[in-house]
Amino acid sequence: MTLRNGKEFLMIPGPTNVPDEVLRAMHRPAVDIYEGPLLRTTDACLAGLKRLFRTEGKPYIYISNGHGAWDAALSNTLSRGDKVLVLESGRFALGWGEAAAMSGIEVEVLPGNWRRPVDPAAVAARLTADTSHAIKAVLVVQIDTASGVLNDIRAIRAAIDAAGHPALFMVDCIASLGCVPFEMDAWGVDLALTGSQKGLMAPPGLAFIAAGPRALAAHKTAGLRNSYMDWTFRDGPEHYMKYCGTPPEHMLFAFNRAVELIEEEGLEAVWRRHRLLARATRAAVEVWGRAGTMDLNITVPEARSDSVTVILFNGVDPAPLRAFVKDVCGVTVGGTIGEIAGRGIRIGHMGHVNAAMLLGTLSALDLGLRHLGIPHGTGAVDAALACLTADLAASA
Repeated sequence: MTLRNGKEFLMIPGPTNVPDEVLRAMHRPAVDIYEGPLLRTTDACLAGLKRLFRTEGKPYIYISNGHGAWDAALSNTLSRGDKVLVLESGRFALGWGEAAAMSGIEVEVLPGNWRRPVDPAAVAARLTADTSHAIKAVLVVQIDTASGVLNDIRAIRAAIDAAGHPALFMVDCIASLGCVPFEMDAWGVDLALTGSQKGLMAPPGLAFIAAGPRALAAHKTAGLRNSYMDWTFRDGPEHYMKYCGTPPEHMLFAFNRAVELIEEEGLEAVWRRHRLLARATRAAVEVWGRAGTMDLNITVPEARSDSVTVILFNGVDPAPLRAFVKDVCGVTVGGTIGEIAGRGIRIGHMGHVNAAMLLGTLSALDLGLRHLGIPHGTGAVDAALACLTADLAASA
């Protein structure tokens, strides 16, 4: 028996749901890449990126996913043999480090815990010990979708400053921009990057970098520059140079409309929506977890992200639950990856997501737990509703 016929919910941590208005923005003919409306669209996208990153730095657009943004960040600022410090708190900072190693960069990992955020004191201690300033850049992810952690970017910047270290501070915001507060300039971030397919509500295929003054200065002596990623070429006088060739026209139309939708809602209001939906999700998981079969992966409450919730199962295979909610209810939630692969589920609540979608997802999971006989605390959906009720009343 299935109950899935109807609007299906995609509740994974990316790619996320694309608003119909964003899809409609793509449904138009191709235009001239040298003059006219496309130039204005590019200008609007670049200006929107500066507002989203909260920076006066220089934005760049790539036809790529987030992995391409990693390569662009590294190749435009570093040289072969340079050393970077990767701050582990899940899978994706490590992935960025792996990309660096393939480029001939020396990589040191500051070991972390998949259940806790990066420890700023450990960052300060390691950088203080680097008296020769061999470390040229510090790489960190603001939100890691594998672990569900939210790292404190301001505190890490303060740790770098406390050590008196000149390393560039680079932040991956792929799962955080447009979901939670990020203040590139105010927090002292030298380079930030993201992708189109998560909180920014556009199809996969675009990656973005914002480079601050110190990153732009490092670019002048970077030895890994290549023709496609190179900022110098992309700063050239011709419009096509911003894309190192033919612009991704229809993706730009889509992204421009997505930025408009975010700003129509208000960026701070978007952050608040994500915060409320995430709090409701965690309230439900905490109730389910009373039976001892599941728990929130991140043990530090203030370090739990507002874009994805990662749930670990104890002695229970989560695969049948994921299959039930997808095949019977039409709701797709993610499985866990990396060192916790197969041990839990991931609920993505970022981007184009509202209360009805979130509550429907929680209800489908609750139904699955009951149907499959998985021990769980009762009243989880009521707890989510109570959490939203209290949050809405507090902000009225």
